[in-house]
Amino acid sequence: MITPSRRLNHLTTSVFSEMAQRKKEKISQGIDMIDLSIGSPDLPPPLSVRKYFANEVLHDDSYQYAINSTQTFNEAVVYFYRERYDVEIQPSEVLQLMGSQDGLAHIALAYLDKGDVIIVPDPGYPIYSACAHIAGAELYYLPYTEENQFMPDLNSIPEDIRTRAKLMITNYPGNPTAALADRSYFEKLIHFGLDHNILIIHDFAYSELIFDGRTPLSIFSIPGAEKTAIEFNSLSKSFNMAGARIGYVIGDTNFLNPLAVLKSHLDYGVFLPVQKAAVEALTGDFSFLEKHCQTYEQRRNVFMNALKDIGWNVRQPDGGMFVWAKVPEQYTSMSFSLAALDAGVVVTPGNAFGRAGEGYVRIALVQKEEQLIEAANRLKLIL
Repeated sequence: MITPSRRLNHLTTSVFSEMAQRKKEKISQGIDMIDLSIGSPDLPPPLSVRKYFANEVLHDDSYQYAINSTQTFNEAVVYFYRERYDVEIQPSEVLQLMGSQDGLAHIALAYLDKGDVIIVPDPGYPIYSACAHIAGAELYYLPYTEENQFMPDLNSIPEDIRTRAKLMITNYPGNPTAALADRSYFEKLIHFGLDHNILIIHDFAYSELIFDGRTPLSIFSIPGAEKTAIEFNSLSKSFNMAGARIGYVIGDTNFLNPLAVLKSHLDYGVFLPVQKAAVEALTGDFSFLEKHCQTYEQRRNVFMNALKDIGWNVRQPDGGMFVWAKVPEQYTSMSFSLAALDAGVVVTPGNAFGRAGEGYVRIALVQKEEQLIEAANRLKLIL
């Protein structure tokens, strides 16, 4: 028997697979399900972007290998960061990706050898730990808790880990925690990276979904960030282009080059019409972004009120498209998720995002308000 690589032993998707299979079984039984498990936008990109893409795919020369990003795309990212986040970068400081997950999946391969350490959030988006397993590196899980407002004490990291770590991933607005970091915490992160020669990786994929009048905060708003940080971003959540698979990472070219070299052996670039449609999004009418954010904030408000009405008081999200909800004491993450399935609602058990996720579930705000209210009413049956 030819056996697969041992590294796959760590890449289990059992929780997600189990929930998907149970959902499928419920649907086959004729049960109506409200799926709030996956953070896949249910809304389309701006009409102007869709029209631009539709026109570009008709051009005869659109089907060649892209190889790299177009200069126009890099300049569009520069423009977007200047206009949206008041951050100045150069086109050479942009590396295009097939969605931010593409880069996050490969960043450890580009930087880490056996024995090297990467510090990741717990709970955190699964690719953060998976990238280390792919590279054969070691993981240090840094607990993110409600008690520390999901901004953990960097001084709690053991000295041995600080010495051996080369990378540290952080993520605000957080997935799954839906939390924001303030400027002072970002300043601490930058000092931590500089003091210990660690590359700080900020996943900023939910940069345009920030609520309650707060302003999006790029890590590059902090002086000195360019000396120790890179930042991933994407058009998936900001412009509802998740299926188009286009994103980018910004930072000093010396930090980006290892990933660029690796990617040059892995793919031939993003489909040119997608790149051009992305340029249209990044340089177009930003009123779409304001309305888009308002839609998710209103969904959050409606859903939180509905949960309060049924007697389930959970932490209000600061941004993103998720509710990170502590389950009632009689449940584990999985037992609550299975009970929710029986009630006709699909959520994701928190332990799918790490040990510190036990006792929570992640609920995605990817349905219309009426469906969110109905989901809350169904969940009332299991509280």
